[in-house]
Amino acid sequence: MELIFTKGAGKFDRLVLRRPGFADQAIDCPKQRIIPHDMVHFAVESVLEARGFLRRAAAGERADFNMAAESESDGVERLVETVQGDAWSGGSTAPDEVLALYGVTCDARGCPPLPVDMAAIEAIRTRVAELTCDWEAVPIGGTMTMRLAC
Repeated sequence: MELIFTKGAGKFDRLVLRRPGFADQAIDCPKQRIIPHDMVHFAVESVLEARGFLRRAAAGERADFNMAAESESDGVERLVETVQGDAWSGGSTAPDEVLALYGVTCDARGCPPLPVDMAAIEAIRTRVAELTCDWEAVPIGGTMTMRLAC
C-alpha cells in the first residue's frame, strides 16, 4: 500500500491511501506540531510489523473512526498515542518510562499491550526521527510517499 502525505498550508495535512484493488481514500490529518498521526502509525506498524489502522486499511477496511475494536490494532493505537506523547515532549523520556506509560495507557483503555521492549521503543523513535527530518524538508503543497508492506 502506498501512503501519500501532502503538507497543507492550513490546519490539516492530507493522507491518500492507495491500495491495489480499492479506490484511493483521502484522510485529513490535523496538524499537531510533529509528524502527522498516521505517519506515527506508519513508524510503529512498520517497525513492529503489527496489524494496526494502516494494515487493516491495506487489507480493505475503510480507514475511518468506525473500525471495530481488535486486540492487536487497539494495542497499536495505544502505542501510537504513547509515542506521539513522547515526541511532543522532545523524545527524551527514558525508554523504560515510555514502556511504563504504554502499560498505563493500555490499562486505562482496557486493552492488552503488545509485547514491546526497550529495543523496539528505540527503533520506533529512530524511525520517527527519520520521518520527522524527511517531513520537515517537504514544502507546503509537497508530498511524501511511503510504502507499507503487508
